[in-house]
Amino acid sequence: MAIHPFHLAFPVHDLAAARAFYGELIGCPEGRSSDEWVDFDLYGHQIVAHLAPEELREAATSAVDGDQVPVRHFGVVLPMDDWHALAARLRDAGVSFVIEPHIRFEGQPGEQATMFFLDPSGNALEFKAFRDIASLFAK
Repeated sequence: MAIHPFHLAFPVHDLAAARAFYGELIGCPEGRSSDEWVDFDLYGHQIVAHLAPEELREAATSAVDGDQVPVRHFGVVLPMDDWHALAARLRDAGVSFVIEPHIRFEGQPGEQATMFFLDPSGNALEFKAFRDIASLFAK
């Protein structure tokens, strides 16, 4: 199955803070931009930070494997080594995790490494990894 890049637009309160977070900390190259929005390349996917502070709100949560997961979130499934490197980079930068990096569904179908954190505007991100990517959709 071919993987096609997705496009996601989301609100932020400050474009400079979005550039620092997504561009410098996460490592997303910047694409086109204006005074109102900035495109980023998130591991081959197009995400767009739109200046829209009135759209920001606290995310509701839902229980998943003992954690309260922010319902509205996005992220990428990374190779395990890249996931560990990102977790270390975030820790070194002092990012506060909503859900600390850990293994979810341990010993079950779909076992995965996961972590949740917020961008400066409060948007929730989840990055995960699988030892066996074939278990991404395991039941």
